[in-house]
Amino acid sequence: MTGREGGKKKPLKQPKKDGKEMDEEDMAFKQKQKEQQKAMEAAKQKAAKGGPLVTGGIKKSGKK
Repeated sequence: MTGREGGKKKPLKQPKKDGKEMDEEDMAFKQKQKEQQKAMEAAKQKAAKGGPLVTGGIKKSGKK
């Protein structure tokens, strides 16, 4: 047993995939993700200011 034979064998590298063409569904999905990202960043900025995150909802009255 020589030193070169021991150890773990490395797997062969896979060839890189070519850039696939995007169809209308992929374009719509990416656009939707960008809009969600913008909405998330806006919510983060609003939370950093310390303002109310959600306006409205159920308001409790003081009556019992």
